[in-house]
Amino acid sequence: MAEERRVLNPSKTSLVKRLRFSTDLRLRRHFLLTDEPVQSNLRFGLLLEVLDKLAEDTALRYVRRSYPMARVVTAAMDSMRVRGVPDETRDMVLRARVNLVGTTSLEVGIRIEQLGDSVLHVASCYFTMVARLREDDGTERSVPLPGLENRSKLDGERADRARLRRESARLDRHAAEAPPSAEEYALLRGLHEAQEKPGADILLASALTAGGWERTYVEHENVPHKIFGGYVAHRAYMYAHICSEMVASHRALLVSVDRINFYQPVRMGDKLHFVSRVAFTGRTSITVETSIMRISRDRKSTALSNVCTFTFVNVDPGLQPMPVPQIYPTTYAEDSRYLAGYRRHQAHLALQMPEL
Repeated sequence: MAEERRVLNPSKTSLVKRLRFSTDLRLRRHFLLTDEPVQSNLRFGLLLEVLDKLAEDTALRYVRRSYPMARVVTAAMDSMRVRGVPDETRDMVLRARVNLVGTTSLEVGIRIEQLGDSVLHVASCYFTMVARLREDDGTERSVPLPGLENRSKLDGERADRARLRRESARLDRHAAEAPPSAEEYALLRGLHEAQEKPGADILLASALTAGGWERTYVEHENVPHKIFGGYVAHRAYMYAHICSEMVASHRALLVSVDRINFYQPVRMGDKLHFVSRVAFTGRTSITVETSIMRISRDRKSTALSNVCTFTFVNVDPGLQPMPVPQIYPTTYAEDSRYLAGYRRHQAHLALQMPEL
């Protein structure tokens, strides 16, 4: 098969999707979190499905210029930061484009905006997609991709930021395995000592879990025999949100999604076991980690499919942040999750983000 390679400018890879909440009342109702009149009444979990599908469509348009029969799969959702309060009565515009092309993978960035008297930047998110080609014998291989031609300064800056995200993800993996510093060890020791005080009224991390089982069906299929990653992310978000409500005194609103790695493909008929745990609490924030175990249809294979981390903020009806209680880890695994959440929290503060 001849492999056509044509270099594109990033602007030529753009794809836009519009959710017409202002006029399509059926669509608006489908995205409502509740039928009560509350602010930020939007199902972010469902939006994750839409975003993942748009990332796939954007990547596929690019890949199929060179490989008409190729497919793309989601390797990771790199990050998502919620920057504005969504309004379910205003149209939402999702602007996607390819930011960076590696050897066999590419990053798709999506900017989420809402239209009106002024444009509201709701969030931005980034997906790493991998191009795959099925051989005649049924096996799959990754395929090399043509690069992008960054003609403008903005295109170059976007590519640089994409490289930085990749490097940050690599460094974060190493940092997660690093032993506690003296300061971190003192923090964990203080949390353990507090549990030994007679009559201590504390909130144990071990009590803050939620989870459930899902089975995958044909309607969840994306590429042949494999399940749509957006569906898995949506369900993980749902369990994480339920878990966050064990700590939040008011409403728990999403503020960020940290990198979601798709370690194992999920196939039709597989069972998925979702377990969400509150890993860390800040002043007003709640970090929840959701792990997803895949059990094959023949029950011969069990593997970790995904690990997702969501951060929520506890807000009152006016969306003002409200304090949350300190949680107390007990086991080594809980210490590890707490420490990872603490480090992420400190990194956010170092970037001069508003205190959570």
